Amino acid sequence: MAQEYKLILKHADEPGYTPDIECYLRHGGYDALKKALAIQPKDLADGKKLSGAEQIREDVKVSGLRGRGGAGFSCGLKWSFVDRKSGKPIYLICNADESEPGTFKDRQIMYKDPHQLIEGMAISCFANDVHLAYIYIRGEMVDGAKILNEALKEARAKGFLGKNICGSGYDLEMHVHRGAGAYICGEETGLIESLEGKRPYPRIKPPYFPAILGLWMCPTIVNNVETLCNVHHIVDKGPDWFRKLSRTDEGGTKIYGASGRVNRPGLWELPMGTPGREILFEHAGGIRDGAQFRWALPGGTSSKFMVDEHLDVPMDFSSLAKAGTGLGTGTMIVFDETVCPVGALCCIQQFFARESCGWCTPCREGLPWVVKTLRKIEQGQGTAEDLDVLDMHVRWLRDDNTFCELAPGANMSLESALKYYRKDFERHIAEKRCPWTH
Repeated sequence: MAQEYKLILKHADEPGYTPDIECYLRHGGYDALKKALAIQPKDLADGKKLSGAEQIREDVKVSGLRGRGGAGFSCGLKWSFVDRKSGKPIYLICNADESEPGTFKDRQIMYKDPHQLIEGMAISCFANDVHLAYIYIRGEMVDGAKILNEALKEARAKGFLGKNICGSGYDLEMHVHRGAGAYICGEETGLIESLEGKRPYPRIKPPYFPAILGLWMCPTIVNNVETLCNVHHIVDKGPDWFRKLSRTDEGGTKIYGASGRVNRPGLWELPMGTPGREILFEHAGGIRDGAQFRWALPGGTSSKFMVDEHLDVPMDFSSLAKAGTGLGTGTMIVFDETVCPVGALCCIQQFFARESCGWCTPCREGLPWVVKTLRKIEQGQGTAEDLDVLDMHVRWLRDDNTFCELAPGANMSLESALKYYRKDFERHIAEKRCPWTH
């Protein structure tokens, strides 16, 4: 079996390791923050100086770190978009909502090693001249919120948060904000609306790009838990070291996961670009009960199907996108030959229909209609015309006709199912029943 390379999850399951600050400090905790705060300005060829914060931003860009929340956008590039000339305060928000079905990686960090997240956030805040940051956590993670609040309290007591951190003259405060469990709050502008105390309706982009008009109409950075933890290690070991951990040009490790019809569901931290076949058969132990792999959702339910032809493709953002699917959160939901694709898709679409904020018509009206149509086909009452109309719905959502990515995300699995398993839909219609029921 290929070995894990544990970077972020290094201490997660280590015997005797606890989430308190004393344990974290014994393992070198907050050394990277002290190192970041002590970086001296660098002289440039044109006579200008590059500040410590600017050096960190450049290192993050060079490292190849891409956002681990699902979109996979360059972290350093995202930071570069921040409006630093407006005179407004800059905010940083950690997106710890983790509401994507089948995704359970970030909570492992928050529950087992919360100070790693706080340190990564503190370094990111220093690099971007942020003095107030928030951790937006999903409401159902009651224990996670308690653990994080206790960790913040410990960090303040030790001087890693508050006024004059580590005697550097830099001030930073950080708070936990609990959401109410809405899936749409995983979308960054919906999250910002919720944090402001409003209903989480997504904002239109443009003009409301968070880096320019975010929290309270101020420049705002929104990064995922796993992403921010990586910043700590980039500062500690350097961007070149971080980039070389990967099997591809996208730097670092990735926390991959598998759930569903596998023998060993779980999480594994591996070099970015590890192929899906290796994860599925070496780490997850293959398919349960000797059945055959049929497809997987590689990054939660808002991702395109990964079928057998994709299993040998490096699981990074660029490679999977070129192959016609995507990495998303990197936590596979695996299906075998015993699962009816129409029935599974109906459950997926029902989730999205229930979680729609109702702001725009294609989502509010379209998703419940898709569920109704799929249920009709599954029960043997569908017609060929139903497939034609589903095709029209897929094409409509391809054309960016919604305020946010919820409905297009739901469309990923629908489009994939119609592409790869259309014969299964046609069989339901022809036989007037679900072939998987007895």
